[in-house]
Amino acid sequence: MSTSSECSYSYEEYKETADWLLANTDIRPKVAIICGSGLGGLADLLDNKNVFPYDTIPRFPHSTVQGHKGQLVFGELNGKQCVCMQGRFHFYEGYNVAMVTYPVRVFFLLGIETVIVTNAAGGLNPKFKVGDIMLIRDHINMPGFAGQNPLCGHNEERFGVRFPCMSDAYDRDLARLARESAQDLGCISFLQEGVYCMLAGPSYETIAECRVLQLLGADAVGMSTVPEVVVARHCGMRVLGLSLITNKVVTDYDSKERANHEEVLATTRMRTEDLQKIVSNLVTNM
Repeated sequence: MSTSSECSYSYEEYKETADWLLANTDIRPKVAIICGSGLGGLADLLDNKNVFPYDTIPRFPHSTVQGHKGQLVFGELNGKQCVCMQGRFHFYEGYNVAMVTYPVRVFFLLGIETVIVTNAAGGLNPKFKVGDIMLIRDHINMPGFAGQNPLCGHNEERFGVRFPCMSDAYDRDLARLARESAQDLGCISFLQEGVYCMLAGPSYETIAECRVLQLLGADAVGMSTVPEVVVARHCGMRVLGLSLITNKVVTDYDSKERANHEEVLATTRMRTEDLQKIVSNLVTNM
């Protein structure tokens, strides 16, 4: 497994991966879906599938986390050509920011125009309930505050400009479509909207850290998504983000609650079907 000793990739390396995929599938997707912990079932909805395990794709990283299958699935969702990542990459696996975001630039070279990112997140907003789905309105990039921004280093103009705007990171028209989809499917009662904060992990947050994140205005916290969104926007792709609230963060020192990955996966199983329906309906209406 390649780790932080390799800091960046050339345009030609991304293109090598994209060209290999284009040569091995007839699907020409315009939508990419990145599946979070336990949410890989989205890919099972695709028809006419071509499945590529990550370890067969040139230069592709490998996913090592429970709940992440580790394969790229091309196919059709209600007649729309899509590609799904069943399993993403994280800092805590030992990958650097270039490897975490590697697939997103490959997506751009495949001709992807829209990226839908999903994740499992802890609820910071006291009004949120376990099982709620949060439409990501904005994000706080904590690793970026520490210099871990995927756009650091040489800027490849064929991907995007040196200083991209992030005030419109999450597409408002896609968010409106997601709300309409939730309304049509009877899911609006557990659809929330808010700010997602990314920490590097793998340890869950301390009580003091959770209180700080609440003061900063974060509604949910997780260990992924933001680097992928930054790179997608740099490339000019539209982004929709959805967080499944799998647990409530602990903010009381007298609490007996403890965050754990098993709880995350159990809650994900409970709400997966609803999230799949929203994404499927949204893609159909795009």
